[in-house]
Amino acid sequence: MGNRAVTLGEVDGVEIISVMDNTVDFISTAKRKGIQKVRKWTRDRMGEKWVKKHFRLPFAEHGFSMLIRVFCNGKSHNILFDTGVSPKGVVTNARRMGLNLPEIESIVLSHGHYDHFGGLLKIIRTINKKDIPIIVHEDMFRTRGATNEDGTIRKYPEFPSENQMKLALCVKTRQPYLLADNMMLVTGEIPRKTDFEKGFPQQRVLIDDEWQPDPLVRDDRAIVVNIKKKGLLVISGCAHAGIINTTLYAQQITGVSHVHAIMGGFHLAGKQCEPRIDRTVEELKLLKPELLVPSHCTGWRGICAIAEALPQAFVRSSVGNLYEF
Repeated sequence: MGNRAVTLGEVDGVEIISVMDNTVDFISTAKRKGIQKVRKWTRDRMGEKWVKKHFRLPFAEHGFSMLIRVFCNGKSHNILFDTGVSPKGVVTNARRMGLNLPEIESIVLSHGHYDHFGGLLKIIRTINKKDIPIIVHEDMFRTRGATNEDGTIRKYPEFPSENQMKLALCVKTRQPYLLADNMMLVTGEIPRKTDFEKGFPQQRVLIDDEWQPDPLVRDDRAIVVNIKKKGLLVISGCAHAGIINTTLYAQQITGVSHVHAIMGGFHLAGKQCEPRIDRTVEELKLLKPELLVPSHCTGWRGICAIAEALPQAFVRSSVGNLYEF
């Protein structure tokens, strides 16, 4: 693939709300312009009376979901990136925070693991739009599992069938895919170029009734936005491809060199992944993003290492955080 594979339009601004993540923190401050708790945003948008009567604090679970809104030339577009792990978690948090899910124009799934698609069917029914696009990869429909320490296989919950998603329209793509009037990019499959990001070694896929190794998680994708006068915003679900591989590929296919922000799961937790932390931190230093928000599967060791090495860029993730660019 060439150095400039897509033409990603610049946006005037972006709003991102963390609808679901592993942690909540409603007390700590973030001493950075453009980052606040969604409660204040809800108050400004819906009024103090609504907040007092209806607003409830959101909760956390081992899952991931972000509501992303981009603005350009007076227009806005809304997409949902991933849907958490539980059937009702994202829908419940959205209601508690006063978010209007029917405004969503499309849903993007980062990959086919259950902590990212768990709420999909409930969300499709809540949005209730015929043929709402669900951006998927064909590998998401495979039967998957992971090896336990004793060598046995733990089967994962299966991805919803297309028949179960009949209200929606599944858009299957392995390639970079533009949406929201070319203002958002789904990376498609991410090439593996670094020598330390080894995918997910424990993953297995069921083929002809036999569990086969499948460490690369080919369906792992990220979302990329090009913010005017700032550069790229890269949002990863789990970064099984590696957060450095993901960011380098975003630079390659957009032709934009400066990375303003990197957010989402970096998958640096667990015995197989923690050895990557030091190299990941060193590469993040070279990328020099102004904002780093590691969350979900990054793990406490990875989060602490990033916070210590890049304190000016680091922001602690929380469900209910609002990020404005």
